[in-house]
Amino acid sequence: MTEAPTRIQVAGSAGSAPYEVLVGRQLLGELPALIGPAAKRVAILHPEALAETGSVLREDLAEQGYEAIAIQLPNAEEAKTVEVAAYCWKALGQTSFTRTDVIVGVGGGATTDVAGFVAATWLRGVRWIAVPTTVLGMVDAAVGGKTGINTAEGKNLVGAFHPPAGVLCDLAALDSLPVHDYVSGLAEIIKAGFIADPAILDLIEADPEAARTPGGPHTAELVERSIRVKADVVSSDLKESGLREILNYGHTLAHAIEKNERYNWRHGAAVSVGMVFAAELGRIAGRLDDATADRHRAILESVGLPVTYRGDQWPKLLETMKVDKKSRGDLLRFIVLDGLAKPTVLEGPDPAMLLAAHSEIAA
Repeated sequence: MTEAPTRIQVAGSAGSAPYEVLVGRQLLGELPALIGPAAKRVAILHPEALAETGSVLREDLAEQGYEAIAIQLPNAEEAKTVEVAAYCWKALGQTSFTRTDVIVGVGGGATTDVAGFVAATWLRGVRWIAVPTTVLGMVDAAVGGKTGINTAEGKNLVGAFHPPAGVLCDLAALDSLPVHDYVSGLAEIIKAGFIADPAILDLIEADPEAARTPGGPHTAELVERSIRVKADVVSSDLKESGLREILNYGHTLAHAIEKNERYNWRHGAAVSVGMVFAAELGRIAGRLDDATADRHRAILESVGLPVTYRGDQWPKLLETMKVDKKSRGDLLRFIVLDGLAKPTVLEGPDPAMLLAAHSEIAA
């Protein structure tokens, strides 16, 4: 018998409806209830790597009376372009997709980002459901309503706030995830531990090797705790006007690394380096104690995440950070810690401080 899923509420804000994130196993039976009776058509957006899953889902929904179509996207970050979005719009137009119809995004964070963006822009907004299949997708991308695509100038610079109607996190999808992708997702889980829920750090430190695998004893709890952190934050601040900024811990440098690597680095690997940088920045600014700063490097290394980056790239990284969407005018903004689970904003730090923090992660 399948256990009942854990249901995590995300409150509606800024005119958006509340929704639930379900965490468990064998959850696809929950999909028709989320789609609802008003929908006639369902578009399933999936990456090439999940062609079989997309096909099975389409057949399943067709059997239940929906006009279901599957739209295949490129894998990973290659999907997050305006050309791919336009391809999706064309498919929706050709199938007479209306405002009562529903989009389902099945895949990792890049897929749910695109699915949400297409849903936000088609007919100025249709309902969508996220079915994330990676750790990163479950704990980060699919929760909170941030949707987006990349441009040549940077990551997620074009997008919209468009929360899903529901999120299905089927933990069975993680069983076949390559170890590097699984470990990459741990960076966002560890981030949630440092900014809000230190129990996450304790669970990982107790058995780092078990944390590296979906078969570990704490997988469900780590995923659920991370989702609760994000759900609590976005419930009170959908549009990143205040509290939600804390979710960007480690991300200012991470996005610059990703762009510099032409998105060939996994997001979690870049966030890992970005968190060590932010911890060093907090320490140098006199905000963060040595023990907590050192704990970043120790826990990230223990699960196999990188903590250094090429030292000769600093001028490029600094330039890229200046156009990051978290900046305000010419002022760089970083989330740093005043202590464990005490995130705060450091605005316009002295360039010498940035350079000193960078020297701590330079390889």
